Amino acid sequence: MKILYCDEIKTIVRGLDLLPLIKKGFVAYSEGRSVVPPVGELSFKDPPGDVHIKYGYITGDEYYVIKIASGFWNNEQLGISNGQGMMLLFKQQTGQCEAILLDDAYLTDVRTAVAGAICAELFANEVNCIGVLGTGLQARMQVQYLKNITSCHKVLVWGRNRKKMEIYQKDMARLGFQVDLSSAPKEVAKECNLIITTTASTVPLLSSINIQPGTHITAMGSDTLTKQELEVDILSMADLVVADSIAQCKERGEIFHGLTSGSITKDEIVELGSILNGSQAGRSSPDQITVADLTGVAVQDIQIAAAVHKAYKEKNK
Repeated sequence: MKILYCDEIKTIVRGLDLLPLIKKGFVAYSEGRSVVPPVGELSFKDPPGDVHIKYGYITGDEYYVIKIASGFWNNEQLGISNGQGMMLLFKQQTGQCEAILLDDAYLTDVRTAVAGAICAELFANEVNCIGVLGTGLQARMQVQYLKNITSCHKVLVWGRNRKKMEIYQKDMARLGFQVDLSSAPKEVAKECNLIITTTASTVPLLSSINIQPGTHITAMGSDTLTKQELEVDILSMADLVVADSIAQCKERGEIFHGLTSGSITKDEIVELGSILNGSQAGRSSPDQITVADLTGVAVQDIQIAAAVHKAYKEKNK
């Protein structure tokens, strides 16, 4: 059994082409070629945080994966990253542990950003400005992973904390992005035709009255029952509502709120893997409003963990 630590994992990831691998994972999931049980979850109030346990396998693959990832929002006050976690890689044939990836939730962050890039590639029009709600790690990584998807480097960001917005602006400028600061989420919606929501908000931040025709929204901050970044009217107004996992989004995320409010029905939701394999249509006209709800599916963890381990083994033959 091999233990890989975060620094080595980061070095390996830089040499991987993850988009096609994560796409294959979504397709396998939507085609019924994977086993992904419901998410295990722990929620904490003092200090506030949550832990997600995601696990599963793709039929015919070499490994199954168990991933534990947490977010504790007060960690930054202690000088510790909010995200923590690890991925455990086991042989499907024997159950033996092949590797422990002590990634501090880095692989979860990467595979989430890759999923956002896939959605932008599939559903966004030519981007005039990237709108971002939030100033944390995903607010950065989601934008960084768009570099190979769009030539647009103009970003409009909104966050609750002005100082954090200014830090975000400086950090992203060093990566080649021109970032302006917004006074409110509605201003982001008015100016941007690609919007990424990355917060842990429990109250809606965006309203349907502010969304412009032709906009694509990737909503990835809401991954529990209580989190919500979009008013449900946005889902009822949207021409295309995409779930990374319909089964999972029925129980968490923006689609959960849309279903429980009656704003949308299950029949109006399309699964990402079904669009990737061509069995269902994606955006069909420039004026359509599209929403992708990303709650994070274990097939993403399976694909990225297996890819890292394979690259490690090839490097160390």
